[in-house]
Amino acid sequence: MKIGFIGLGNMGSAVAGNLLKAGHQLTVWNRSPAAAAELAGRGAVAAKAPAEALKGDLLFSMLANDAALREVGLDGMLLKEAAPGLVHVNLATISVELARELAAAHAAHGVGYVAAPVFGRPDAAAAARLIVIAAGADKDIAHARPALEAIGQRLAIVGTTPEQANLFKIAGNFMLAAAIETMGEAVALLRKGGVDSAQFIEVLTTSLFAAPAYQGYGAIIVGQKYEPAGFKLRLGKKDLALALDAADGLQVPLPLASLIHDHFLEAIATGMGEKDWAALASLAAAKAGLPDVA
Repeated sequence: MKIGFIGLGNMGSAVAGNLLKAGHQLTVWNRSPAAAAELAGRGAVAAKAPAEALKGDLLFSMLANDAALREVGLDGMLLKEAAPGLVHVNLATISVELARELAAAHAAHGVGYVAAPVFGRPDAAAAARLIVIAAGADKDIAHARPALEAIGQRLAIVGTTPEQANLFKIAGNFMLAAAIETMGEAVALLRKGGVDSAQFIEVLTTSLFAAPAYQGYGAIIVGQKYEPAGFKLRLGKKDLALALDAADGLQVPLPLASLIHDHFLEAIATGMGEKDWAALASLAAAKAGLPDVA
């Protein structure tokens, strides 16, 4: 398939690389050209303008937030450049409000639209082991399915309305943040009490909490390996804000999300915004009067 790709950060570059490996023809655009040049060296075409990425069968985008999507014009103006039959696959974690707006804008311009946010860090993206959560019209998902299956280990279709996939992802990220918060507080308690927190994490994550989220983030927290960031703390705050906005719109109380959001804000205020979001655990440690290094 002829696929365009807009947004080549750590995640986007990894996903685009797997589309190349799967044999698709790729045209890529990024605000800073270095990432596009790297992929061009592997067989992609580096576009001079984002509109060039809308001339094939599919457009993938992986942009950081609502504002980035609007700046590129994917909420309207850029869609005028779409080739007939194009389907846009949006991999970003965005607000439910923008998800609805994007669906309407794409329909108005006759462009197919699939929301397909993903679970997984850059290493999982590079290994094509993402969990892809997709929602959209059946025909649009069918059109995009071969490419979606090339970038992950599982494709879950969660609805026919694109915003359903975004709500699914937002709820999942809330659960991940809650797991980080819980482990951070537990590890601070153990360290303050002189108990081996590494042994605690090993025992719990190979028995009662034997799951990738607990195992991966538990190891990061115990080792305090918050740099380089796989997912920046400031983006975690953004996702908790999305959860709270969605909850407000649906009139669903999320008291734990409110607490964790405030902790993210506090962590950013102390200079941790560019660290991995697992660094939220260091906030609990600091409050307990513990040193940075275990």
